[in-house]
Amino acid sequence: MNYQKLTNYLVVVLGLLGLGFLLAILFQGDDTIEMNALQGDFGSVSYIIYLAQVVLAITVLLSLGFSLKNLASDKQKMIGSLKAIGAFLVVLVLAYLFSSGEETPLQDGEFLSASGARWVETGIRMFYFLTVIAVGAMGFGSVRKLIKK
Repeated sequence: MNYQKLTNYLVVVLGLLGLGFLLAILFQGDDTIEMNALQGDFGSVSYIIYLAQVVLAITVLLSLGFSLKNLASDKQKMIGSLKAIGAFLVVLVLAYLFSSGEETPLQDGEFLSASGARWVETGIRMFYFLTVIAVGAMGFGSVRKLIKK
């Protein structure tokens, strides 16, 4: 059995499951679902959510698998990817080093730890750094094209 047939059967089975769960939800009606949800019973809606999570997991795993297989088949692509990951990690380390953290009170009375606050600030700084790098790269490319003409 080839992968195309297996994929087709899997798509049909998942599609029929999704259709069955959708019909179960539609036949129950909004009021029944709301009343059940108020009592903590999310049964009919939960099944379609679980199915969506399974489909998402299958999609992510297949995408990652084929991407890694494609990278492993070409040495130059692998080296380029490792350089990009390394550059990203350098930006992450720089953002972390420029960040400081202090314990912060939250709205619900809890506290965000100093470490947590530092990681939040790291994420914000990393966004800024990557934005500046992207704008700089686009500007550099445009100027280089203008100079070549």
